[in-house]
Amino acid sequence: MKILALRGKNLASLAGEFEVDFEQEPLRSAGLFAISGPTGAGKSTLLDALCMALYEDTPRLTRASGNKTLPDGKELISQQDTANLLRRGAGEGYAEVDFVGNDGHSYRARWSIRRSRNKAGGSLQPTTMSLHQLPALLPIGGKKTEVKEEIVQRIGLKFEQFTRAVLLAQNEFSSFLKADDNERGELLETLTGSAIYSELSRRAFERAKEERAALERFHARLADNKPLSEEERTALDIQIASASEQLQQRDAQLAAIDLHLRWHQEADKLAQQEQAALRDLQEREQQQAA
Repeated sequence: MKILALRGKNLASLAGEFEVDFEQEPLRSAGLFAISGPTGAGKSTLLDALCMALYEDTPRLTRASGNKTLPDGKELISQQDTANLLRRGAGEGYAEVDFVGNDGHSYRARWSIRRSRNKAGGSLQPTTMSLHQLPALLPIGGKKTEVKEEIVQRIGLKFEQFTRAVLLAQNEFSSFLKADDNERGELLETLTGSAIYSELSRRAFERAKEERAALERFHARLADNKPLSEEERTALDIQIASASEQLQQRDAQLAAIDLHLRWHQEADKLAQQEQAALRDLQEREQQQAA
């Protein structure tokens, strides 16, 4: 994944519309840069906008308590509600990010929030999310849940993985180091593209399991075939000898029958030749008489 541009409007401490284009100089050629400024300047808000546009969630809200607050308007909302990112006194806001997905295509993800009639005192309306493929702005996904799934598929990281590998919130670097082996292994596989080796390992394990089961079944069949006793082997040897003697007798009978069969076949052949000779003799006698 590569971030191309970040835009937003009326988010937390950033009033009005703002944009950070990473494809323009000096950021385009900067291998490393810092987001700096005094407290309240909007440094964290930029990172919030990035997360909101992609996942509709941000570490700032994840860490917040579940208490109710009255940001604007008339209704109380939880401090973990995404509406808390809408700037006080604003009727609408959005977060938008252009990025290159893991398939090499460019996309634009957008999260929007507004109040009724876009008035600061209006009731909060349901948030919306959209995903378009650039540059044709081809829409992808319909409902918000579908859009989120499409974004995760093109980024290749879930929100928890993204905030531990790409965007580490303040004081949360240790969360990656303290993650359990399975979770950290899954994240590293996603980042390094080595998930295929896990799939190969899983298939090898399943194949080995099947082969061991087949071997156990084979051993079970062998266990059922117990060796014969000496008396049983002797009785079988006698039967084999008797059968062999009978086979020799049958072979002798077969040879005699075959000899008689050949004699009869030869006799039939000679008889046919005799009949043919007689017919030929009669024809010659008739010719002689004529």
